[in-house]
Amino acid sequence: MRIPIERQKAKITPDLKRVVARFFFNGDARAKGIILRVTEMSDTDVEGAIIPLLREFSRRHRNITRIFERHAEKVKPLVQALGLDFDQLGMKRKLLIGSYFTNEFSIESAAFFNPSIVEDPDQSNLEEGEKRVILSFRAVGEGHVSSIVFRQAIVDRDNNVTIIPAGNYVDEPDIIRNTIYHKNIFFQNAVSISLPDSVLREVAGSLPDTFDYVGLKKVIREMQQRYQVDHLIKRNLERLLWLADSYYEINFSLDTDISDRVIFPYSDAESRGIEDARFVKYTGDTSGVTYYATYTAFDGVTIQPKLLATRDFYHFKIMPLYGEGAQNKNLALFPRKIKGKYAMMSRIDGINNYIMYSDKINIWENPEILQTPKYPWEFVQIGNCGSPIETPEGWLVITHGVGPMRTYCLGATLLDLEDPKIEIGRLREPLIIPNKDEREGYVPNVLYSCGALIHNEELLIPYGLSDYASTFATVHLKDLLERVKEG
Repeated sequence: MRIPIERQKAKITPDLKRVVARFFFNGDARAKGIILRVTEMSDTDVEGAIIPLLREFSRRHRNITRIFERHAEKVKPLVQALGLDFDQLGMKRKLLIGSYFTNEFSIESAAFFNPSIVEDPDQSNLEEGEKRVILSFRAVGEGHVSSIVFRQAIVDRDNNVTIIPAGNYVDEPDIIRNTIYHKNIFFQNAVSISLPDSVLREVAGSLPDTFDYVGLKKVIREMQQRYQVDHLIKRNLERLLWLADSYYEINFSLDTDISDRVIFPYSDAESRGIEDARFVKYTGDTSGVTYYATYTAFDGVTIQPKLLATRDFYHFKIMPLYGEGAQNKNLALFPRKIKGKYAMMSRIDGINNYIMYSDKINIWENPEILQTPKYPWEFVQIGNCGSPIETPEGWLVITHGVGPMRTYCLGATLLDLEDPKIEIGRLREPLIIPNKDEREGYVPNVLYSCGALIHNEELLIPYGLSDYASTFATVHLKDLLERVKEG
């Protein structure tokens, strides 16, 4: 008999009105044609074109003039290539040029699911028993491109969830790329790219012990010229450059609401989406609290696990994860070190749960099998649904199992606090299964979560509904732990 849970009424669905103004570019030749046409317009015609645009789209974006100006700057080299002086064009003409290289992307037009939950760094002005939380979601828009978005919520003393309404705008951050790479660490992850050892050695041999993106790009472009006839090697050399492009920082304006911030795919390695961020409040370092999130980057061919770090949800550092254990999907970081080492769960083979330890948070080797499918509802595969949660009884891990008809259910596991390789118990039956109101959606029969939270002696679980929308369920923690230990 399954343990009783309580489903909440709160439900978060996709909102077509949530749009971001992104840079749009479809090739140098067409771009030059547009630029020439705009520069040939009279000042009167330019003003007649840009003023209505600003009037219309200023209602949809926080600072549309800044967006147009930034996008005009991106095509400045093409303006100069045409023999034109960009600085002498005039502000309104620049804004008009920028508008032709801008399009709106509805970030959650298709789906809004796979939520994660952490305590908000700000717990001020709350009543006794309340907690302010930050929820992250996988938002899917046009072309099935995924991004990470946020909402804020208040959980009351009875664990009822009130979602704070989203703001009126969606903002992209400023992107910073100034990473210095260490050769020995960088090429550890390069083994995941299908390049012959001889070619990898040639690249490495052409670089100093430390290098930057520009230096790597120069070496790769020179090698691509030498390997002109081998299209596979040329493409995989490009993928090596994408790997370097995976390191960056992003900064959001301090005047943005948490719901205004979207982490969109910003590197080539993420070009087809960033999926299933598993946020965790990490307290294992002497430097204070850091919020980490593991997520999956996808470029249309290759999956790359990545790590995101922030202290305030305004400033984020992004880096790839390296090593034998940083493969496939489903990585989830423990919220503190265990016996002096970082600890991570993963599912490197797509079927079983693994555990691994590391001295460095971005290098993961020597994964060991932790769990294999045991019950019929998880025979296809088992994986985690977010970072393990520390309780006096052990590490509580919400799992997902895939069974007949590729139905995804949520389960629970308890691991030993001192040695998480020891499984204390596992639910024999699912904790949550899709009911008749939850099984229809973008991908039917799928319940999935990327993190849960203990509050007022209950476990609060946000979860995705058939890869379309999201909702919440609660279960008494003591009852759950007792049932898990019986398994």
